[in-house]
Amino acid sequence: MRAICLYLHIHQPWRYRRYSIFDVAHNHNYWYENDYYDKQNNERIFRKVTEKSYVPMLNLLEKCVKRYPGFKVSLSITGTWLEQAQEWAPNLIDQIRRLVSTGQVEIVGETYYHSLAFFYNRDEFVEQVRMHSDLIARLFGVRPRVFRNTELSYNDQLGKWCDEIGYKAVLAEGWDKVLGWKSPNHVYKVAGGSRTKLLLKNYRLSDDIAFRFSNREWKEWPLTVDKYQQWLNDDCLRGNLINLFMDFETFGEHQWADSGIFKFMEDLVYRWLKEYDNKFVTVSEAADLEEPADEISMPETVTWADTERDLTAWLGNDMQREGQEALYDMYEDVRKIGGDLLSDWRRMTTSDHAYYMCTKYWNDGDVHAYFSAYDSPYDAFMYYMNVLRDFEYRLKK
Repeated sequence: MRAICLYLHIHQPWRYRRYSIFDVAHNHNYWYENDYYDKQNNERIFRKVTEKSYVPMLNLLEKCVKRYPGFKVSLSITGTWLEQAQEWAPNLIDQIRRLVSTGQVEIVGETYYHSLAFFYNRDEFVEQVRMHSDLIARLFGVRPRVFRNTELSYNDQLGKWCDEIGYKAVLAEGWDKVLGWKSPNHVYKVAGGSRTKLLLKNYRLSDDIAFRFSNREWKEWPLTVDKYQQWLNDDCLRGNLINLFMDFETFGEHQWADSGIFKFMEDLVYRWLKEYDNKFVTVSEAADLEEPADEISMPETVTWADTERDLTAWLGNDMQREGQEALYDMYEDVRKIGGDLLSDWRRMTTSDHAYYMCTKYWNDGDVHAYFSAYDSPYDAFMYYMNVLRDFEYRLKK
């Protein structure tokens, strides 16, 4: 038996507007009154990605679920995406609800706000995970049994927390510096855990689709289903579980429709299931495929981002660290007040805000610039800190 575990992550942040120093202590109404956040731009982006990615890919998933009983997929969906979908495209939520009801689609747990709270305040982290679980239960009638932290960030402490909470499995990057000679194509055990399994992304095969598919300078371009199927067959010699983890927006947004990405995925599902004893599994099913091959320890945090696979995409320079430290320094005071102030504050914990401040260059820098909502990392930092200054004013007032 050989299995593909396909996991797709769905997220959109609330992007804040160009909030100047002259707005501080003057224009500080709540986010829904459109003072902190550029609601018009957020709606424009969400509708654009809905047309290019969310609708065609959800349609493809629904087609595959109906056509192939053996097709399975797992989704993680942030609270901020669900908020925007409820406001601007509730049909997407209805479609995901239909997919979940088939039993062939599993929802993965995470932080509601796609935050780095685990590394700054564990109480807030636990609260955001609870909020996300409650929202998933309310919208889709299920509670997540498998967990992924923001940007697949993982270390031994997170694995221990997942084990204590009782998650069936946790997702992480199958990074060579951690695995050494081991293969990501097996089920592993979290370090020091008693029951939680560790599922590791096969980053080479995942990134061939997520990042390289339409790159005409890539020596393997064009990527055909025949070629990819052979790579899958070859990689199964290292273990029979292939974890393909990637962003949902890979399909239609990062890799445009005219690249052939949707046809490639549809053909891949057909070709993989056509071969005897091949299957797709959800993340929970993947955890049950075999006994853990070994225990994997990650003392240092590993993520799925950039060439370093660490937190430097979000905390690699002084601006990013200052912004996050200033934000979390307010936590106790904001929590005591609660209400709209706490909701505003939590939207500021979304990791995208720190990502926009990244000053990396070369290949990673190109990726950061593509996703940024601002002209430069320094502009992103300035507007972010201006909003935090207004938070301070509101707290004192």
